[in-house]
Amino acid sequence: MSPFRGVPAFDRTRGKSCDICLIVEGCYPHIAGGVSTWVDWLIRSQPDVTFRVLSIVVPGEERRARFEFPNNLVAFREIALGQDNTTPSPQRLLDFLSGKKQEFDSKHREELADNLCRFILTGSLDDLEAVFSLVRGGKVKLAAIIHDRHTFELVCATYRRLMPYGIFEDFYWAWHSLMGGLFSILTTSLEPARTYHAISTGYAGLLLARAKLEFGAHTIVTEHGIYTNERRIELLMADWLVDTIDNGYRLDRTRLDLRDVWVRSFESYARACYQASDKITTLFSDNQPLQRELGADPARLEVIPNGIDFERFAAIDEAPDDGRPTVALVGRVVPIKDIKTFIAAIAQLRQRVPDLRAFIAGPTDEDEAYASECQAMCEELGLTETLTFTGRVNVIDLLRDVHVIALTSLSEAQPLTVLEAGAAGRPCVTTNVGACREMLEGASDEDPHLGPGGIVTDILNVDQIAKALEALLSDPEQRRAYGRALQERVKRYYTTPISRRRYRAIYGLPSMAEAV
Repeated sequence: MSPFRGVPAFDRTRGKSCDICLIVEGCYPHIAGGVSTWVDWLIRSQPDVTFRVLSIVVPGEERRARFEFPNNLVAFREIALGQDNTTPSPQRLLDFLSGKKQEFDSKHREELADNLCRFILTGSLDDLEAVFSLVRGGKVKLAAIIHDRHTFELVCATYRRLMPYGIFEDFYWAWHSLMGGLFSILTTSLEPARTYHAISTGYAGLLLARAKLEFGAHTIVTEHGIYTNERRIELLMADWLVDTIDNGYRLDRTRLDLRDVWVRSFESYARACYQASDKITTLFSDNQPLQRELGADPARLEVIPNGIDFERFAAIDEAPDDGRPTVALVGRVVPIKDIKTFIAAIAQLRQRVPDLRAFIAGPTDEDEAYASECQAMCEELGLTETLTFTGRVNVIDLLRDVHVIALTSLSEAQPLTVLEAGAAGRPCVTTNVGACREMLEGASDEDPHLGPGGIVTDILNVDQIAKALEALLSDPEQRRAYGRALQERVKRYYTTPISRRRYRAIYGLPSMAEAV
C-alpha cells in the first residue's frame, strides 16, 4: 500500500496565476455533502473561470476524493496542519542531514512571543503581519519553533503573558498544537491568484489574511455556519479541557484558562480574516450579528443564499396520494444530523400513520460507529420493515416517491436538501437551526408573503417532529399548499442563476452573457 494518505496534488497552471484560489478547511473534496457540495457547485457554476483549491486537513487520516474534479479546477493541494508544508531549500536540507540545528536568538524569541501574544489576544492584522514578517524574513522557521532547544524558553515567555494562573503542563502541549497549526499556515507555499476566497474563518481565514498581507490580493470570505461559534461549542463540550482557574466573582475573565486560550485564538483568527477581507458573505442574515461582534465591517457584509438548479427539481412529478405515505431524511449519517431523533420520531409516527414508509438517504461511512448505533436502534424499535438506510442515492429519483422531507439536525447553515425538496414541491419538517425557519416561513421582508412551506420544530424534540410529520402526511391539501409555497420561495430567491450572478459580481467578472 502507498504511504500517501491524502488526495494527490496536481497543478495544470504551468506556472500561471489562476482566477480564484478557494481555501477550504475540513471539507472538499474529502467529505460528501454540506459545504463540499456547495464548493463543487461554485466551481461548476463558473465554467469560464479557473480555480485552485487549497484544502486544509488534519495529518494522519486516510483521505480520498468524494467528488469528480471539474475541468476548470486546474490545481489542488492539501495543507496539513502542524507540518512544515514548505519545500526545503538545499541548504536547509544539508543542515538537517548534518544534524545542524536551526535556532533563533533571544531577541527574535522575545519579539515573536510579544507579537504572538498580542495577536492571540486582539486578532489585529498588524500583529499577524509582525509574526509573518519574522517568518517571511527567515528569522524564524517552523522547525526551529517546534523543535529548537530554545523552544521551552519561548513557551515559558508566552505562558507568562497568556496564562500565568493556569497549569503549565497543559499550556505546553496546547501551545505546540496551536503553534503547529498557525505556523504551518504561515510557512506553506502560496501560489498567486487574482482573488483568494476562504470558505470559513479559522485556519482557512488565517491563510486568506496571509494572502492579503503577502500579495495585497482581492479577498473574500464566505461563512456557511459561524466557525468561531462552532469551535466554541466544541471546546465547551470537550472533556479533555478542565477549568482549573477560579475567577471568583470576576465577570471579565482576565485570568485565562486553557479553554479561553483556544477560544481566543480562533476568535483572533476570525478578526484577522474579517480585517483582511474585501467582502464578507454568508448564507443568511442571522449570521451577521455574530460576524459584527468579531469586528466585521458592516459595509463589507453581504448575504448570498445558496442556489440550486430549480428547473431540474421542479420537473419531478408530485408523489401519488394513493401510494405509501413516505418521509425521507437526506443527509450523512453522523451525530450532527441527529439521525437517532429521526428514528425515534418514525417509531412514534408508525403508530399513527398506517403503512408508513421512511428513508434515511445518505452515506454511512463517515462515522461508522454512529451509523451502526443508528441501525441497531432501528432494529430494536422494530422498524426494519418501515425504515430503510439507502446509502448515497440520486436525490431526483428519491424525491419522486417522497411526500415530506425531514431534517433533524443539531446545526445547519442553509441545507441544500430543503431547497431541493422545495423546488420539487415537497414540504419540509425541520429543526430550528440555521436558515431553516427563514426558508420555510419566509424572511421578515418577504413581499408578498408566500406562506409556510413546512413546519419548524425544536431540536431533539421527538414529539414535535412526529406530530409535524403526521400533520403533513395525513392532510394532502395542506401538504400540497405548503409544497407550492416553498416551491415559489425557492424559485424567487434560491436559484443557481441568482447566486452565480452575485458571486461573479463579487469576483469582478462580467456576466455570463458578456463573457461568452
